Amino acid sequence: MSQCPFDFTRRNFLALTGGAVAAASAAAGVGFGAIAAVDAMTGQRGGLFAARDTEPFWGKHQGGIITPAQNHSYFAAFDLATDKKDDVAKLLQKWTEASARMTSGQTIAPIASSQTDEINDTGDVIGLPPSRLTVTFGFGPGLFTKDGKDRYGLASRRPVALVDIPKFNGDQLVDAQTGGDLSVQACADDPQVAFHAVRQLARLADGIAQIRWTQAGFIANQPDGSTARNLMGFKDGTGNPDTRDANAMNQFVWVGNEGPDWMQGGSYMVARRARIALEHWDKMKIAFQEQTIGRQKFSGAPLGMKNETDAIDLNMTDKDGNPFIPENSHIRLATAASNDGAKILRRSYSYNDGVSFTAERWPPWRQGMEYDAGLLFMCYQRDPRTGFLKIFDKMSKFDMMNQFVTHIGGGLFACPGGAREGQFIGQRLFATI
Repeated sequence: MSQCPFDFTRRNFLALTGGAVAAASAAAGVGFGAIAAVDAMTGQRGGLFAARDTEPFWGKHQGGIITPAQNHSYFAAFDLATDKKDDVAKLLQKWTEASARMTSGQTIAPIASSQTDEINDTGDVIGLPPSRLTVTFGFGPGLFTKDGKDRYGLASRRPVALVDIPKFNGDQLVDAQTGGDLSVQACADDPQVAFHAVRQLARLADGIAQIRWTQAGFIANQPDGSTARNLMGFKDGTGNPDTRDANAMNQFVWVGNEGPDWMQGGSYMVARRARIALEHWDKMKIAFQEQTIGRQKFSGAPLGMKNETDAIDLNMTDKDGNPFIPENSHIRLATAASNDGAKILRRSYSYNDGVSFTAERWPPWRQGMEYDAGLLFMCYQRDPRTGFLKIFDKMSKFDMMNQFVTHIGGGLFACPGGAREGQFIGQRLFATI
């Protein structure tokens, strides 16, 4: 039977994370969906909040993957600074404890009651609801092998699907915005709640891991629940598999028996920071933009069709025999029909980091201060070799959109299966066999 290399029991875990919540709920006469305000000794942040304010943390799968997308995201990749396996495992234990508390509306630990006490939580979200916070953890290739060294004895447990991303046509990757040994993505309907979560986890990692790169993002969710639009003005994610369809999720998103035990029920996440030349894009006529994407800008329908969800017909031609959806349009190259049935689950966020100096890749090759804005492209899949890598290889060479979009950073991370109460994320990977 597998055992954890240090003392970590369900009873100890529940004493740290669950007891305060249960006591607060019982005292107020409310259930899990509406936890009452309590004092500083338990760390409950605010007043009563409704079930709609929370997303489950425990379960077979990690939250933040098929969770309906929240309005804001804060993503961080970390480099490990320790040479001890137990340090990493203990960090993941702390991160799990803290995340379980934060997603339920608590501070990461009971807050200081005296000015002379150490700060257990920065306190910047006291009074705020959890805002559907989810925290999703991933493991990069560097956790298993780095600079040719198996520094934690985990190299043999690296999944074959956790490959090194090749350099694609047009990539201008910045080392300081690429890679990472661990990843954390916090998503919430309040940007301060999402940032707070990563900020607390970074504090807990002091001396063990340090931030390599981060990216904040946002989604302009539509009031009517329709597909959100990206900064190019087009609907983003129309072709996603239905997250309510368990069979589709098992086929395209969740790792099955082909993966190591610690990855079963997990997924592989690709993050790509894609800068968009918005100044260039904004000068294009709508007809050209639609030809580039392969969809109508306002309805979202595939060219030649009427509705956003109409099937993409790659064989439809106009009166002159030309395909309605151009051969090098974005959706023709990305659709499953062009990639042997491959599908990924997009969960991307737009970003806007002000302006910076840049040189455009295509005519007129303008150089100067431009928006540092675009898309933190994120997708989940059962196997990146038959998902993103297969799809994007073709897109990087032929997609008309490449004249406006440049990938400048990112990484590939193995997001383990979820955890039950009393466990921590990735515990099966670190268990002693």
